[in-house]
Amino acid sequence: MNPLQYLTDLTILLIIGLFCGIISRKLKIPNMLLLIIAGIILSRIKFEGTPFFDFSHGFLISISVLTLVMIVFDGSSRFKLKEIDTLSRYALRMVLIFIVLNMLFLTLATMFLFKIQNVILCLIFVSIMSGTDPGSVLSIFKTSTNRVIELLKIESVINTPLMVLIPFILLDLMKLHVDVLATFIDQINPFLQQIITGVGTGVVIGLIVFRAMKKFYSESLSPLTLVTATLLTYILAETLGGNGVLAVSILGIFFGNFYVKEKSVLQEFSSMLANSLEILVFILVGFIVPITVSWEFLFKSILLFIIMIVLRYISLTLAFFSDHINFKEKMFMTLNCAKGIAVAVVAFILSKETITQYVISGGTKQIADVNLTEIPGTSAILKLMVLFIIYSIILSSLSIRFSHFFIRKKVKQE
Repeated sequence: MNPLQYLTDLTILLIIGLFCGIISRKLKIPNMLLLIIAGIILSRIKFEGTPFFDFSHGFLISISVLTLVMIVFDGSSRFKLKEIDTLSRYALRMVLIFIVLNMLFLTLATMFLFKIQNVILCLIFVSIMSGTDPGSVLSIFKTSTNRVIELLKIESVINTPLMVLIPFILLDLMKLHVDVLATFIDQINPFLQQIITGVGTGVVIGLIVFRAMKKFYSESLSPLTLVTATLLTYILAETLGGNGVLAVSILGIFFGNFYVKEKSVLQEFSSMLANSLEILVFILVGFIVPITVSWEFLFKSILLFIIMIVLRYISLTLAFFSDHINFKEKMFMTLNCAKGIAVAVVAFILSKETITQYVISGGTKQIADVNLTEIPGTSAILKLMVLFIIYSIILSSLSIRFSHFFIRKKVKQE
């Protein structure tokens, strides 16, 4: 495809994304839902027997990685160590309990319902499902203040780096191993090396860049420096054999807790850039994730989603065991679990990821690079990710519409 065709296709997608945004505001429904549906419809359009929109593998991965690092940086930069108060501790407790319950029970339910034997693949799915999307939560509750709403806001900020980091750590384990139990000891050193290298890269670049930005600020250069530092951190960590997502998380925490001149302006820029990339990612998710499912699969996915909702309610009950949050407030928090751009990006990357595994060729065991989608169960996991985004957005939208029934302050939708 020539460069002009690329630009034409991108322009069309952005225009469609803008129209989706306008329509979603008029109808008061989440923009993400319309973008995914638009992507699914556009992926079916063909011209002379070939897809009308056709993007290269490299382009898709580049867009997804850029979006990923900006989301992780933006989320982790909002985590202020000095501002950890009672609500933050409650929110952190909510996040950790929900992740643990999902890892234990939602993993087993996924394996049982969909006959997936790969444990790590199921853990990747349930870990990313343990989070809520900060973009959705912060935009929905922008003009509302309430203790429950503040908890949901803090939860969304805290869990974003975690729910993106854990799947990629698990993915690294898949790349390192063939038989987890047989080679567990052999994996410990490479795994620890990835963690240490990731943390070290984030710390070193954070110290160098943000010390320089303490006194220096330029309207044109500072935002560019921020994006460059974020991408450099990810690339350097991955090149050195570390975890790039972890490195960017550390960089974001440094940025959020260091004094940087005009920090609020730079945070607004990074958030705006991440939001702009969301339009492309959500539409493209409809292209790369096959969403054609049977009625049986649809029923099982809804059942699995209900199990996740029950686990979320249990986690909230445990987190607020000795606190005065009533049943209606817990239900409101339970139903507000919108999945968003982070899930879309992880699904996007997984659909194009290649890992090294043993394969049987000519009757002999050989090491070969295998596309993740060729591993049994991956296709089902990708479909579940997209369906869970849709289910959670619909459920959150309904809970917002009837928020006056759950909490004292009615939520104003933008």
